Amino acid sequence: MHGLKTVRAFTREGMWHRVFPKILTSRLDGGLRGKLDKLAAATRRSRSFLAAEAIREYVALNSWQIEEIQKGLAEAERGEFASESEVKRVAKKWTCRAR
Repeated sequence: MHGLKTVRAFTREGMWHRVFPKILTSRLDGGLRGKLDKLAAATRRSRSFLAAEAIREYVALNSWQIEEIQKGLAEAERGEFASESEVKRVAKKWTCRAR
């Protein structure tokens, strides 16, 4: 793999191994590219590092949301709904009373 940077990654099993990152090309408008350049300079990180970090966080957040939605849909398909008293209890917990 001449010319490609390798990254050392720590696995869940507690072992180090080498990772060969895949290349992803992205088109950015000039304004966003300029902001990314400024952030890269200020943090002394590469644009690639910052973009990969942003994508990692986006995927983690959205994966969690999709999983929770799928769990909720499965519960609904099984007919597992909150009772009226459970809904009222939660609503009361989050309702602010005017003074």
